[in-house]
Formats: sequence, structure tokens, C-alpha cells
Amino acid sequence: MQRILWLLLGVLAAVLLMIAQEDNGFASLSEADYASLAVKILLLVVVGSVVLSLFRERFGAAVQSALIWVVIALLLAVGYTYRFELQEVSDRVLAELVPGHVAARGHEVLVARSSGGGFTVAAQINDVRVAMALDTGASSVVLTHEAAKAIGLPLEVLTYTVNVETANGRARAAPVTLDRMAVGGIVEHAVPALVAQPGQLHTSLLGMSFLNRLESLEVHGDQLLMRGYP
Repeated sequence: MQRILWLLLGVLAAVLLMIAQEDNGFASLSEADYASLAVKILLLVVVGSVVLSLFRERFGAAVQSALIWVVIALLLAVGYTYRFELQEVSDRVLAELVPGHVAARGHEVLVARSSGGGFTVAAQINDVRVAMALDTGASSVVLTHEAAKAIGLPLEVLTYTVNVETANGRARAAPVTLDRMAVGGIVEHAVPALVAQPGQLHTSLLGMSFLNRLESLEVHGDQLLMRGYP
């Protein structure tokens, strides 16, 4: 390591000599400036020699650690620069691996089939997350009593006047209008929906009152692709 230090010192001396040979190199320096410069160079050599002598056994490890931190800093910088592209890639990977996860790209939404064979879609109703089962046979979006309570609907004034068919048989539901309903980047307003009576429905249904507003709805193998209008 000391050889490296002396090599660097030689390079520094050569640079100083080249500067001195210029017309205006050191012409403006006084004798006191020369003495100060010489002392600083000598101090640099002495301190550098002592540091390398004390830490030469750990110098390689220190350089390795510094390089690791440089690589980490570069990866963080690259990740921040391409954060939006990486977010899209991670969403699509999760959509492939995690049933119900919504991978959104603009007005397109991709959902993977659940283990039960259907599609569970994570919707946002009035900014509250609601898990819904895709049901093209349901003429309307149908909410469980618990989901309706979670999104803040006035349950105390609902009137259950609409007959519906559920897995438990015939039941009654209350008509409501959802101010805002979103699945990924697909956002709809004033969506007609029904609220099931307590205990009559275990999972909210993503029915045709929302699906009819889509540009297209396609199933490819184990993937559901929904496209909304721009």
C-alpha cells in the first residue's frame, strides 16, 4: 500500500512541476506560500503512510465495503428513476401469483383465477376496499350487509324491496347507488347496486351494473382481463 502512496505522490509532484513550468504557474506565489505548500504535502505523505501502516490488513475489507455501498446506492438510484415501470412489473407478477390481486395498467385490469375456480376482484367503493366475486349472472352489483356498513351506507333507512336469488335461496335486497366504484384504473360513478339483508350473502358480487360499463371483459385461461373506456 505504501508503494501506491508513493506512486500517487510522484504523480502529484509531476503535476506540480508541469504547473510550475507554465508562464503563470507559481509566479504569483510568495516564499511563505511555497513553505506552506511544502508543509501540507509533507503532512499528507506522513498521515497517509501512518493510515496505510495501521489499516493495511483491513484496507481490502474497507474497499470492499465501500464498493458494496456504492452498488447499493446505484441500485436505489436506478430503482427510484424507474419506479413507475417497476411498479407495473411487480403488479403483473403479483397478478400471476396472488389470486384476487389487481394489476392495473391505465384502463386495463388483470386478475388471476382463485383456487376455488372463480375470480375474486379487489374493488374500491367510496375509497374502501371490498373483495367481490365476479358474477356475470348477477344483474347488479350486490353488497353484503357488512360491506355496505364498511363503506358508510345508511343502513338504518334502507328498504329491502328487491327479490334476489342467493346461494341460500330467495332473499330481499335494498337498492342503492354507489357514488364511486373503482377496480384498478377503471373508475365508475353513480353505479346502481343492491345491499343484501344481514346473513343472506357471504361475499359481495361484482355484477353487470358495473360490468356493462366496460369496453370489454375477457377470460384467457386463468386470467381475467377487463378494459374500461378511456
